[in-house]
Amino acid sequence: MRDSAVIGWGRRAAARTLGALFDLLLPPRCPACRTIVRDDGSFCAPCWATLRFITAPVCARCGVPFEVDHGPGTTCGACLKDPPRFEAARAALVYHGAARRVLLGFKHGDRDHLVRLMAPQMVRVARDWLGPEAVLVPVPLHRWRLWRRGYNQAALLARAVGRASATPLAVDALIRRRATAMSTGMTRGQRAKNVRGAFQVPHPAQIAGRRVILVDDVLTTGATVAACTRVLLRAGASRVDVLTWARVVREGA
Repeated sequence: MRDSAVIGWGRRAAARTLGALFDLLLPPRCPACRTIVRDDGSFCAPCWATLRFITAPVCARCGVPFEVDHGPGTTCGACLKDPPRFEAARAALVYHGAARRVLLGFKHGDRDHLVRLMAPQMVRVARDWLGPEAVLVPVPLHRWRLWRRGYNQAALLARAVGRASATPLAVDALIRRRATAMSTGMTRGQRAKNVRGAFQVPHPAQIAGRRVILVDDVLTTGATVAACTRVLLRAGASRVDVLTWARVVREGA
């Protein structure tokens, strides 16, 4: 199994190299639908129209956007009823339309160069958190999934955010000690059960007394970041905030 995983990783690496070469030789394309556009990193008009950038006002805890400004520090009803374990969460865009297609291409389509487009938007929404006093910790993949995919998308995002903001990165501060099932289609309760006990902090000194910014690609039910936050706080982190490219928002929210 290990040999086949390594072979698969090699094929993906070769595909990414060829993809990068084609990007240099061929005309710029929309990062969401691959339509030819004028400039690198630009969206075509139809895809741009589907982007929902998240800006204030938002819930002070989970970062869900509000339609009406209720004043600073306002928390949504869901967070009041069941406060999250993390201190605050922020995402750059709603997981919808072109933002969703970009993320899927980045995560499953070997288009890891899209990190150059995604990271600046994440810096935009977390600028007040970032800096040398904090530490970026990516949500980890299990080693078997990492070998198959060839890269951890959360680690790539965290590294790019760190370089853009002079924020330290602790890429191995958190590990996934057991494999978990793909969570697509699971209920909130099933997701929580799926990741229970899956994470570990192998070297607590890396995060003890530090403000940890937990980085992932998308925030859905929050089960994964809740499990990660639990072990980070137990290992001595002073607080945990969550930063993602996108987040799921209920219709009408």
